[in-house]
Amino acid sequence: MARMRGARRFLVSGRVQGVGFRYFTQDVARRHGLAGIVRNLADGRVEVVAEGGADALTHLEAAMWRGPSHARVEHVDVEMMPPSGAYLDFRVG
Repeated sequence: MARMRGARRFLVSGRVQGVGFRYFTQDVARRHGLAGIVRNLADGRVEVVAEGGADALTHLEAAMWRGPSHARVEHVDVEMMPPSGAYLDFRVG
């Protein structure tokens, strides 16, 4: 991955648990060559930490706004962060 690497933390709110959102996100992230993790939070949101190319991160964010068919995304908070290199692939936590 020769393109500029970065990392972002996303907090996704709305109807995003119990609708396949984590597996949808994992599929998109893997198709774009991202590494990281997606997990449900106790407050009903989904947290995503992703590392990789800037274009891939932008594609992931756009896909999360759409979500899978049964999701209803209300908001996606984005926090830029330096890549840690701690993730080898993209997994559901």
